[in-house]
Amino acid sequence: MTLLAGKRLLATGVLTEQSLASAVVRTAREQGAEVLLTSPVCRGLSVTSRVAPRLDVHGDVLALDVTLPQDLADLEKAVREAGWDRVDGVLHAIAYLPDPPVHQGFSSASWDSIAPTLQTGAWSLAALVRALHPLLVRGSSVVALDLDATRAWPSQDWLGVAQAGLEATARYLARDLGPQGVRVNLVACGPQRTLLAKALGGRPELEVEWDARAPLGWDAADRTAIARAAVALLSDWFPATTGTVVHVDGGAHAVGAAPGPNRKGASCGQ
Repeated sequence: MTLLAGKRLLATGVLTEQSLASAVVRTAREQGAEVLLTSPVCRGLSVTSRVAPRLDVHGDVLALDVTLPQDLADLEKAVREAGWDRVDGVLHAIAYLPDPPVHQGFSSASWDSIAPTLQTGAWSLAALVRALHPLLVRGSSVVALDLDATRAWPSQDWLGVAQAGLEATARYLARDLGPQGVRVNLVACGPQRTLLAKALGGRPELEVEWDARAPLGWDAADRTAIARAAVALLSDWFPATTGTVVHVDGGAHAVGAAPGPNRKGASCGQ
């Protein structure tokens, strides 16, 4: 029996086969989900349309720029025209980085330069849920991808603030949608080699430090654990979990520093 048999998942964020969203979608399809993709017009609807068949997703891709009120207003109708009368799962996997990125310093960034980052990275989760609300049914699950927002990370700056806002947004949505039986959770990922990471200048030193600190180790090129966690949360296997950040980072968030060069884990045996 597959985890998402009979489930209908609407997913954002698929731009390349290597993206985190693509990994989740691929795993969701393997687990029996029917998937409908959206793609921001500003980033190229044709790009997502070319990737979709490689993820075993067929049918038209919906245009959705979350900064455009009309796109959000038209989303429910577009989903219904695709033949769906309900949405069992929603994957939020979108963020926005100013182009070019702001390098003048965190406190020097103007509101105009960072407003789209906050709008896309945090507010859009609530906007997406609101747009799809008539289609969400009892048992539906909303999952957003995140990076641990309790710390200040290299190069993140206002993107990190947006992720903190995303976590808060998920908690408030969980509060409001709980009585309707709709769950809202986040997966906080360890660093990954994605388009966004590349746009930030790459973070090889963070990857190395993360791998050293994580008790389970960490491979920034492996999407498997993240995709499986997201799919598990989208399934019926977590019926009483909402408003939660699930860390998929090798355990790095729980450890303050990497072990010293001569230090090894203690044995619990005799």
